[in-house]
Amino acid sequence: MHMLTSPLRPPASHTRRQCLRVAGLACLPAWALAVSAAGPGSAAAASPAALPIFDAHLHYSHDAWDRLPPAQAVALLRQAGLKRAMVSSSSDEGTQMLYQAAPDLVLPSLRPYRSRGEIGSWMNDSTVVAHLEARLAKYRYVAIGEFHIYSSDADGAVMRRVVALAREHRLFLHSHSDADAIERQFKQDPDARILWAHAGFDSPDKVREMLRRHPRLWCDLAFRSDHASMGRVDDAWRAAFLEFPDRFMVGTDTFTPERWYYVVDHANSARQWLATLPPPVAENIAWKNGERLFGGLLAAR
Repeated sequence: MHMLTSPLRPPASHTRRQCLRVAGLACLPAWALAVSAAGPGSAAAASPAALPIFDAHLHYSHDAWDRLPPAQAVALLRQAGLKRAMVSSSSDEGTQMLYQAAPDLVLPSLRPYRSRGEIGSWMNDSTVVAHLEARLAKYRYVAIGEFHIYSSDADGAVMRRVVALAREHRLFLHSHSDADAIERQFKQDPDARILWAHAGFDSPDKVREMLRRHPRLWCDLAFRSDHASMGRVDDAWRAAFLEFPDRFMVGTDTFTPERWYYVVDHANSARQWLATLPPPVAENIAWKNGERLFGGLLAAR
């Protein structure tokens, strides 16, 4: 399971950007002061001063609907202080329900799976293409994915059509893949825009190598704990974040219904380790990268 640090409770009194110079450090925004001053506590709602979070990796799949109706799911997202939530689901009906409940918050992404059981078979199922085409004709999305694809499977006919659909509809690809499958997708379309789910569960050195090679590749950090522990950023990951401050995003990954109850804790935990980075870098990773890439895509359709 994903290791979570203690959630934080930033002071509610901070309602605008404020600065403080401590021990020769540069001025810090109010959200960084709120995080640094906070101590362990329960999963409290984010204060107005809390760093906004763009959660780039959420699912609201069929096994969550009865346990957590749309209104309750949206309430959790708002309690976490999310600025945006990029949601894909098995099936897509879950995404549409959340989008209808909170169009100001939810950014829909189209998953190929009609049920959770298709994760390992969808790339060999030609009916997936018709499903995607029908949904794309009916609804608006910012991406296709998250989908699972590895190695040479990325060269199959279904995956090639997915890459083509993303190009035709000017969508991102949200790819849960090894580095080899990412390379194959870029060979099919050098102009593709890919969000690499979980940063491929790869090492920070490999991630930096991939980001140097592909300027149209971004990474989400969902369901990882190696980049930060106990509120401190790992040195190798810090180097990656500083080299590519515009290429990372955070995410929770609610791949089971139970994961929904981590959304608030995850946002608070992310604020804690982000506060140890330079404020401009922290703000980029927390929300500005996601908003810049995805925030205006629905309005353009």
